[in-house]
Amino acid sequence: MNNRFRFDCIGYGLFLGLILLVVPWALDFDGFELNTFARYLTLGMVAMALALSWGGAGILNLGQAATFGLGAYIMAMHLKLKASAHMPDGMPDFMGWTNVESLPWFWEPFHSLPVTILAGFLVPVLLAAVIGIFMFRGRITGVFVAIITLAFLVAIQLVFIEEQRYTGGFNGITGLAPLELFGWSVDNYSLSFYYFVSGCLIAALVLALGLVRSKVGLVLRAIKEDPARVRFFGYDVARYETLAFCASAAIAGWAGMLYVLVLQFASPTYMGVPFSLAIVIWCAVGGRESLVAAALGGIIVNMLEGRLSDLFVDGWTLFLGALFILVVLVMPRGLYGLFQNLLERVTEFYRQARAERRETLASAQSIVSEPTDKGGR
Repeated sequence: MNNRFRFDCIGYGLFLGLILLVVPWALDFDGFELNTFARYLTLGMVAMALALSWGGAGILNLGQAATFGLGAYIMAMHLKLKASAHMPDGMPDFMGWTNVESLPWFWEPFHSLPVTILAGFLVPVLLAAVIGIFMFRGRITGVFVAIITLAFLVAIQLVFIEEQRYTGGFNGITGLAPLELFGWSVDNYSLSFYYFVSGCLIAALVLALGLVRSKVGLVLRAIKEDPARVRFFGYDVARYETLAFCASAAIAGWAGMLYVLVLQFASPTYMGVPFSLAIVIWCAVGGRESLVAAALGGIIVNMLEGRLSDLFVDGWTLFLGALFILVVLVMPRGLYGLFQNLLERVTEFYRQARAERRETLASAQSIVSEPTDKGGR
């Protein structure tokens, strides 16, 4: 077990204790506060998804919000159909306002919850696979990947806004029914729902960590450092990059589905450029080299955003901008790099102190033994 993995294990343990024990107790088990923090957890989850591709494979995806938004809309479609059961032909209200005569065929499968959950993972993965194959088979890297993913994000958001008859347009999908899961009616202000979101985040972290610590993760890290050399050794670099891209999309879609359960609506702002760039900031603040640090970055920044927006209604974004500039200039590896460097310095200090203590004891023993030897002569 190397030092980095040991440091990660400590971080995972502290993170689990924080979200499972400390946070509910600190919030006094208040339903509104737990719902707010559950929102932070889902945003931390999408930041962790970006760290999987950016920190694990060197793929900066500026369109991460696209897969997050797709997952959100897919869950919202299921809940809207449940809420519209009493409407004519079971159609959502906004379709009646735009003169849609019958429920579109692509809405029909979302009557089923298993299909909805499966689609919430597969649709973002399929989109990521199409984009990834296009980019990575063409050996597109670096800033060009960021530009292409950002362009796809804008295009997808425009489609959801323009197709108002089927997506609700600028208003999104509102008026959702509560989720029924294995006989459990989800109350998004309850402690059980908070632990449900926490459990999903923990499961996503475990799955992502398993990928990162596997042979696939080792190859992805090698691709991040030098893709040409990895290609020379016979690995299909494009396939591995597409895999990381799709895994990140699946977790982002998962986070999007949870986000709708927290807020009870889906909006095209979930696919907006500002939101997608904010995900990059969260990941950078926490540290893209660690999954749990990226998740923690998303939680911390959104907590600050919530508090600062209450104190400074108009100028809170300046504080967040200053924070990002500070991270780039002073902590390029984020909070993860800061704490790792601090831990290494403390460890080195104690190692040197122990070595000096041993040298002092050895010299003291030699001084004590010298008179004895002379007396013996």
